Amino acid sequence: MKAVERAKLVRSLRQESRRLRVLVLVVGFFLVTLTFVVVSKPDALLFNLNGRLSVDQAPRSLLIRQRVNADSGRSADTFLAAEDPKVVDEEEGGEDASAKGESFRAGTSEEEKRLLSSEPEQRKNKEATASELLGGGGEEDKKGKEDGHQQHHKVTLPTVSNYTIHDAEDTDNGMQEDGKTDAHKRDIVEGSLQPETDNVEWNKQPLCDFSNFRANVCEMRGNIRIHPSASSVMYMEPPSSNRNELWKVKPYPRKGDELCLSHITELTVKSSKVAPECTKFHNVPVVVFALTGYTGNLFHDFTDVLVPLFTTASEFNGEVQFLITDMAIWWTRKYKVLFDKLSKYPLIDFNNDDQVHCVKHAIVGLHAYMEFTIDSSKAPHNYSMVDFNRFMRRTYSVPRDVVTALGEIPKTKPRLLIISRQRTRMFLNLDEIVAMAETIGYDVVVEEANVSSDLSHFGKVVNSVDVMMGVHGAGLTNCVFLPQNATLIQIVPWGGLDWISRIDFGNPAEQMGLRYKQYSIGVHESSLTDQYPLDHEIFTNPLAFHKHGFEFVRQTFMDKQNVRLDCNRFRHVLLEALDQLNQ
Repeated sequence: MKAVERAKLVRSLRQESRRLRVLVLVVGFFLVTLTFVVVSKPDALLFNLNGRLSVDQAPRSLLIRQRVNADSGRSADTFLAAEDPKVVDEEEGGEDASAKGESFRAGTSEEEKRLLSSEPEQRKNKEATASELLGGGGEEDKKGKEDGHQQHHKVTLPTVSNYTIHDAEDTDNGMQEDGKTDAHKRDIVEGSLQPETDNVEWNKQPLCDFSNFRANVCEMRGNIRIHPSASSVMYMEPPSSNRNELWKVKPYPRKGDELCLSHITELTVKSSKVAPECTKFHNVPVVVFALTGYTGNLFHDFTDVLVPLFTTASEFNGEVQFLITDMAIWWTRKYKVLFDKLSKYPLIDFNNDDQVHCVKHAIVGLHAYMEFTIDSSKAPHNYSMVDFNRFMRRTYSVPRDVVTALGEIPKTKPRLLIISRQRTRMFLNLDEIVAMAETIGYDVVVEEANVSSDLSHFGKVVNSVDVMMGVHGAGLTNCVFLPQNATLIQIVPWGGLDWISRIDFGNPAEQMGLRYKQYSIGVHESSLTDQYPLDHEIFTNPLAFHKHGFEFVRQTFMDKQNVRLDCNRFRHVLLEALDQLNQ
């Protein structure tokens, strides 16, 4: 009897086991089928019951969800598109760009690539005006800047994948642009606002211009995403576009100087159909540039940053946002008055920013030409160094625009400023020089210019004089405060440095509307005679030392040389400057 009951129990258990196995197979088949549908047809999820596309419910792409949730551990490079863009920069990091593409492919699953590259089959090709999508505003031409009439530039925006355009849903997250409601933005995205096509030619131009020997600049108008965390600037393309550009840019105008650029953050500028979603909107142009480089030296502060920044940004009349890579806080504080004059908006530290900035006009890099100059034939609105000189005087509120002719103000002597130095290229007979200048009628002022100088104070001193003189060096950069028709006298140290002195300060001074004189010292006026015999090659053939490179020249003829001016020889230079004040 027990054997019969045991047999029935065994049969019952076997039947239950078979039913359980069947159930597991059915459930497993259902899950596999559902997974296949979701992966292969993601766009089906974009439609509601009425079969109409609901942009508000569009899912984020997998990579963007990982970034937003901040729990995947994936690097910022995963925001690069799945396709390999064409690398067009032949000078800076073509191999690095390829390596970054390989890194992306290695770290991205096939499902993620499909999500990034696929487009919903039923999507409509919607377009909106750049000014409405990104908050309005625009660029002023020079005439408009003078009479206050603003010219708005519009462009047809490319349609962006619905996986990436789920923008700014609530103000609590800081993602809503001033004056724009979420409903308004959804109307734009869904295409209810019609596009304008005034500047569609911009869509046909390359994103970047690498033709300038001094600086690479990328300028774009349209739907642009700037993503500092990924060091990328993305120009959104329509699905039908065949443009496939990728550029590597270090936005500091020392092109070819690898030592300098090695400290500059490299940015990727690319065309793309996929990008992270916007978290911050700008209705003004955005300029991205770097600071580190050679800044901290007064001359390089101006020639590498301030003059190029004026050239690039002044046309916007303050309606421009600066994003600064490799930013030094002390430096931006030193030149705060200049930044405040060029932009009405707080500076953004690019390297410490985690927003995704959406803009309709972006410039990456600064327009720069020769040293400390502006090429008015190439600069926006034909800006020149005369404009920069006027800009500096007005920014620092110095009173004199033009020098005063001799005798115009009774009992007033012409003022001479001598820029002194304390470490290299010093005047060894400064007292003798001052006494000589005073005997011929000058009221002499002596000031030292260095990196810690108060620029506002120094600017007022420089603006108060009629003639400024100094040995070749960064202190002469203060000539930007001189009034028109003032005279700059540059003392050139021994060593065949006439050419670099003329390039660094002579040409810029004349382009600013200043009078310029260059005095090259003789062997007997150089302190090098205390170090070398008079028959040494350093005196008989100084140009031979130039073959060793600029660093060697700088150490030999600049860092180790001081000046003992021959006052009898130099006297006629100061007299000529006096005569010019009568003209």
